[in-house]
Parts: sequence; C-alpha cells; structure tokens
Amino acid sequence: MDNTVRLWDPETGRELGMLGGHRKWITALSWEPQHLNAQCNRLASSSKDGTVRIWDTTLRRCVLTLSGHTAAVTCVKWGGDGRIYTGSQDKSIKVWNSDGTLYKTLSGHAHWVNTLAFSTDFALRTGAFDHTGKHPSTTEDAQRRALERYTEASSRGVRLVSGSDDFTMHLWDLSVSSKPIARMTGHQKVVNHVSFSPDGRLIASASFDNSVKLWDGHTGKFIASLRGHVAAVYQVCWSSDSRMMLSASKDSTLKIWDLRTKKLKLELPGHADEVFTVDWSPGGDRVVSGGKDRVLKIWKP
Repeated sequence: MDNTVRLWDPETGRELGMLGGHRKWITALSWEPQHLNAQCNRLASSSKDGTVRIWDTTLRRCVLTLSGHTAAVTCVKWGGDGRIYTGSQDKSIKVWNSDGTLYKTLSGHAHWVNTLAFSTDFALRTGAFDHTGKHPSTTEDAQRRALERYTEASSRGVRLVSGSDDFTMHLWDLSVSSKPIARMTGHQKVVNHVSFSPDGRLIASASFDNSVKLWDGHTGKFIASLRGHVAAVYQVCWSSDSRMMLSASKDSTLKIWDLRTKKLKLELPGHADEVFTVDWSPGGDRVVSGGKDRVLKIWKP
C-alpha cells in the first residue's frame, strides 16, 4: 500500500529496485509478453489512482501513462496482440494500443469490473517454457519459441472474460464484435476473480457467494457449481494440465477440485485467517498461497 512496484531477484530474493509514481495503491501487474519483447523488461501496473503506467524495468522509469478511466483501475492484462486491456470501477473495459492511445472501450457491465482473463493467459505467462523444462539457448530462440506457443494457443481464437460487482461475467471475442458474445449469470454476489483453464476450454469464476462456477470457455454456457467453501471465494487457479483447479477463500482454506468428477479432491488447511491469493506453478509441483495471517505458504499438492 506504499504506491510502489518492487522488483526482486527470483533466485536470491534480493530487492533490485523500486518503481514509484502512482498516487494510490497498485491493484495489478502484467508483463509484456515474451514473444513481443525478447528482453521482457516492460511492465504495466494499474492503480486505485485511475491510471495505468508502463515501466521500463531496466531503466527503472515510467515510459507511458494511460489515463482515461474515471475511477480506480482494478486489473490490467497485456494481450498477445500487443494491446493493453484494463478493467475499472467506472464499469468499463478499455483497450489501449502499445503507444498509449485508446483503441476501444467495451461497455456492458452495470457495476465495477473486478477481473479480466484471456483464453491465452497460460501461454502468455509461460512464454518459451513448457513441461519439458528445456531452456532456450539464446534470447532470440526463446522469443521464437514463445511465439510458437502463443500462436498455437491463439489458433482456437482469443477470448476475454470479465467479472463484475454486478454478479455477472461477460465473454468477449473482439475479432467478432465489440459487444459480449455471452452474458454469464448465476452468481448471487460479486464475482471477484475469473480464470481460463490452460487449454482454454473452461472458465472458473470465484464469488463472494461462497461458490466456484465452471463455464464453457468457447460459449460461456454454465457447466457446474463447486460448493464446499463456507465463506467468500477470493481466487482460483489451474493445474497446467487443466485437470485440477484450486480455490482460495475467506474461510482460511484452499481446496483442490477434480475437474473430471467436479468434486472436491483435497483440502489444504493451515492458514490462520482469510486466504487472499493463490497460484499453481506451471511445472505443477508447487502451490503458493498468501493470507491475512501475513504468511506465504508453499505447498506440494
């Protein structure tokens, strides 16, 4: 909540630098995809101050500020097409060109937009790396491999899903229309987080109504409700093979769900308070969770 972005060395845990400029706290971060920038040194940050800043992390300075939202920006995604997608408490989603100019505004939600997810998120996140664990020999080789993986992931079409305080989600295919191709209803309270499965076939949504819901990733059709949490569900994430999903809740637990049976597979208790955030390593061997108890836990599921 100090309004800064901190850069860390993942090998040593040492702080590398600080990026300051936002006037209020930061809500989300998103790196420029590897297939667009081999150096992977540009980062987007969204803030409660209503702006998005693009940073050059090598030079440690802000190179662009995206201003246009009239309320807090809740989420930011750097798309595989090079454009930057932002959701806001002004009820809109804005799409920006990489030079900072506004490309289009997507309207339809009746309340705050809380969360955005792409069907290609897994390929964007992992870049040149896959389950084989092979390391590219050069930066150029890594960029080429990242492009191959993104091209494969986007061959089935690129879809965007948004979740809102209006209890609904909208599914967008911007190659078809600037209007949502599906309006997904069923949650009884705020939709806090949405996530596509790595294969793009399913969408999971986490809501304050204590449930996780599954939806068809192509049509937005409702598939199932996963019930077991006794308080609000804050976040969901997927195993890299799309066979399991993990949810984090206000009830202090993490739950692993089997997508074949749509049933609870495993419960991970251990946090002393609400679990705010969760992530599954792309290699599949580790889960990390962070909670209100100020503890970061690493699990071996």
